Amino acid sequence: MIALLDYGSGNLRSVHKALLKVGANVRVVQSPDGMKDARSVVLPGVGAFDDCVNALRKQELVEASREFIKSGKPFLGICVGYQALFEKSEEFASCAAGLGVFSGKVVRFAGRNGLKIPQIGWNQLDVVKPECPLYRGIASGSYVYFVHSFFPKPADDSIVATRTEYGETFASSVWRDNVFATQFHPEKSQKMGLQLLRNFVEFAAGR
Repeated sequence: MIALLDYGSGNLRSVHKALLKVGANVRVVQSPDGMKDARSVVLPGVGAFDDCVNALRKQELVEASREFIKSGKPFLGICVGYQALFEKSEEFASCAAGLGVFSGKVVRFAGRNGLKIPQIGWNQLDVVKPECPLYRGIASGSYVYFVHSFFPKPADDSIVATRTEYGETFASSVWRDNVFATQFHPEKSQKMGLQLLRNFVEFAAGR
């Protein structure tokens, strides 16, 4: 069973539907109790970093997520759910502390070469860790869907699983042990996104 964390994120339903489509048994949870017997957890997200972290904290899901990750069970963060795994954000003079699972901070695109911010649309993945379980059957150069103005800058470069170019090169996903996170939206990335979610579900099931 996958626990899908519900803290008011606008893309919860689309993530739920995508997980069901790839054969997952999903439970939408709003409190730590719903995570206790979960085999894995997915933290979705759209919107602002502080809104995400503050809502998680209000529902006592910050510490519960940290403890779940420490248990060694698979955990997937998506978009703002990816950013929340880092220490802090520069977004709108952010004051909220992130989960601190990864060292580093979330920064804004510089907007070089006249590129529009936010990045909205399809862009390519440079898969730098093809051994990452999420990218089984997904080739470098595959397109996925992004909607974001900010992105994390990991302090530890070794956790970067994919990079993407948008005026500058950024870490579009990371992986360390049981923790996976993507800046892009797999639930909006059609065939490639469903393959990634299927890979996560199978990894969580030990397949």
